[in-house]
Amino acid sequence: MSTLQAIPKLSLDDLRLEIQKEYTSVACDPNKGYHFHTGHRLAGVLGYDSALYADLPEDNIASFAGTGNPFAVGPIHPGETVVDIGSGAGFDSLIASTLVGLTGRVVGIDMTQEMLRKARKGAAHMGANHVEFREGYVETLPLPDNFADVVISNGVLNLTLDKVETLREWFRILKPGGRLQVGDILVDRPVPADALDDISLWTG
Repeated sequence: MSTLQAIPKLSLDDLRLEIQKEYTSVACDPNKGYHFHTGHRLAGVLGYDSALYADLPEDNIASFAGTGNPFAVGPIHPGETVVDIGSGAGFDSLIASTLVGLTGRVVGIDMTQEMLRKARKGAAHMGANHVEFREGYVETLPLPDNFADVVISNGVLNLTLDKVETLREWFRILKPGGRLQVGDILVDRPVPADALDDISLWTG
């Protein structure tokens, strides 16, 4: 893997604050209208099988704001431990909980309090005691080495400043032979420096 990347001249703290503002709004008012799709419409656009989320609480579906479908990358097996990095309102985590079953485990990591609150409420509603949601940053995960069979993430890597170091952190928590299943945004042309340093373009 090439480690060449353009790292913007942005403050990590400022970027996190702007992202938290945006996704607090998505958690509290998912139907407000954003520059990205949300909820059922987005899940359909991204090719999710509706059977995967048929039993999820409506609130957790409504605040879904991913950019891809990590479940399209490969299967999740019963009994596995899954970590959902940037878990938001818990849409993907709760789907994963139905796939790993009661013998498995799912841990969602997010930094936005309103998203964590909504995700935890959804898990409680489903009686999914094998799912937990922890506060944390995607660049410094509150988990030990060799923890997960599968790491999933959806629309989060594009929000990080140093993607190479972030991916190293994600691989740190994977067990040997573990799998990384990511849905995200890929830009196939160089990003102009003025755009790269424009914090308003980083929040979606």
